[in-house]
Amino acid sequence: MTTHQDHPAPPAAAPPAAAETAVPMRSLDFESDPADLYRRLRRAHGPVAPVLLDDDIPAWLVLGYRELHYVTANPEIFARDSRRWHAWDRIPPDWPLLPYVMHTASVLFTEGADHRRRSGAITDVLDTVDQYELRVAAEAVGDRLVDGFAGAGHAELMADYAGQVPLRVVAGLFGLDEDETGTLEADMAASLDDGPGAVDAYQRIHATMEMLLDRGREAPGPDVPSRLLRHPAGLADEEIIQDMISIMAAGQQPTSNWIGNTLRLMLTDDRFAVTLSGGRRNVGQALNEVLWADTPTQNFIGRWAARDTTLAGRRIAKGDCVVLGLAAANTDPQVRPDFTAGSTGNQAHLSFSHGEHRCPAPAPEMAEVISRAAVEVLLDRLPDLALSVPAGQLVWRPSVWMRGPAQLPVRFTAL
Repeated sequence: MTTHQDHPAPPAAAPPAAAETAVPMRSLDFESDPADLYRRLRRAHGPVAPVLLDDDIPAWLVLGYRELHYVTANPEIFARDSRRWHAWDRIPPDWPLLPYVMHTASVLFTEGADHRRRSGAITDVLDTVDQYELRVAAEAVGDRLVDGFAGAGHAELMADYAGQVPLRVVAGLFGLDEDETGTLEADMAASLDDGPGAVDAYQRIHATMEMLLDRGREAPGPDVPSRLLRHPAGLADEEIIQDMISIMAAGQQPTSNWIGNTLRLMLTDDRFAVTLSGGRRNVGQALNEVLWADTPTQNFIGRWAARDTTLAGRRIAKGDCVVLGLAAANTDPQVRPDFTAGSTGNQAHLSFSHGEHRCPAPAPEMAEVISRAAVEVLLDRLPDLALSVPAGQLVWRPSVWMRGPAQLPVRFTAL
């Protein structure tokens, strides 16, 4: 089993002999079997594939584990500041991916010392979150949500449960009350689904974060906005607002899909049948397996070449856009563990990326605390939980970037 440590630069191998026509990413079937899709792309193009984003904007999709590790470990070559992109004159003002790539004051686009200052502040603030209290909060939210549908004997777990637990928990860390989260939930989903309303949804999220910052300034407390305002890094208001958006986005939609994908695995895979009747056993195994097989963040845009370079034999020009194929890297046959052979503890996946721009250190642990609590509460409360439709009828959300069930209908004995 190859790990992610000490990988040398990917060799400058000759490009594959297959046709080099760039593949429109929206034409690819990411929903049914992405692992097979990535295998086919590797056969046709090798570990780095030429692709087209919306409106036929060219980019490179990194499919190989070693290649993605190399890209994320070398920010001086593959930089994060999107202003380096040479395609801006072709990007329309309503481009669906604009919220991902439009340069803002967010920590996501910072580099060097400025990035260390900003990411350090976020890490410090998230480090103040007590993980025991976080679990208690997640369990309480889960219990309240189960109370809302337990008497019905059926539920749709994505809308009624998985989509709400992390949002409510993270919103609480931001100082939002539960009755203030409804619109935010819809806007977060819309902004991450790269649909026609993504830009408008992003603007509404910005207004919400601005309101929370004003609230933190007027009545300081232990919430995230107040702590960022007090941090010695001396963050400007727009920096805080943008970083709050990043924290909220990373804490909500990916975690919701981590919960949903884990529940789907446990409800459809015979290896976990005993878990459903026994409660908590093997939840950790399922959570880890999902990060390898169905990681919530499938692809991430992006990096921009700071100079002319090569990657797996590809000539990457200065200003080219590089898309991180996190899911493809995790399913690379050179590194993917065999879960039937006892590789359940292997955590060398790239689901949280790698390098200085990976998720801040406390964030993955916080997401796991929330996800584990949500799954365990549901199994404890509804031990005879079962799908109410055949597993083959479940469909995935139609997104190039995120992976999660569109719906997860279940039945159980009404309480």
